[in-house]
Amino acid sequence: MALPKHIMTSVEEYLKIDEDSYEARYEYIDGDIRMLAGGTNNHSKIAGNITTILNNLLSESTCSVYTSDGRVQLSASRYIYPDITVSCDEREQSDDKTLLYPRLIVEVLSPGTEAYDRGNKLRYYRECPTIQEYMLVDTQQAFIEVFRREENNFWTYHAFESGDIVALACLMFAFQSAKLTGRSNSPTRAQQNSPISEIYSIRPCRP
Repeated sequence: MALPKHIMTSVEEYLKIDEDSYEARYEYIDGDIRMLAGGTNNHSKIAGNITTILNNLLSESTCSVYTSDGRVQLSASRYIYPDITVSCDEREQSDDKTLLYPRLIVEVLSPGTEAYDRGNKLRYYRECPTIQEYMLVDTQQAFIEVFRREENNFWTYHAFESGDIVALACLMFAFQSAKLTGRSNSPTRAQQNSPISEIYSIRPCRP
């Protein structure tokens, strides 16, 4: 018996479905539509903490922070809703429904999405040329991971545990992991007042 033919959805059809929906959000990956599940209260709390930190640190910059309501176009055939997106590109239109130039993506891990966030979604983000860093936050283990694009499209991995200062090279700042989980010790005054280049031996990401 022949298997039923898989029907692909066009981008135009996806955008209409997503924009006409008031109670759900949908992602679009290479012709397939995926409905997003709702997060837990703790997930929302951590995402809110990260958003506040980024907004405070970027208040005097040209960068903007977007919540999970911000739809991001990764390519002509991929649209996704990250937990948090930062864009620093002046071409981004504030009244548009879709972000086109993401620089930093943040995902808060949960049991139902961790495999996807670490697997296919990591690949999708790496293939988007404007994304320079991808941060994963594990609230259960108080563990933060950053995937960073370096020269020649080479990606490096950086892990931050309880008590560490999390460095984001593309935005040229660092913050305490305790601000996310409340489990780590405060850094020294010297660390609090030092620029990121003095805390970590890193180079800024490509513009």
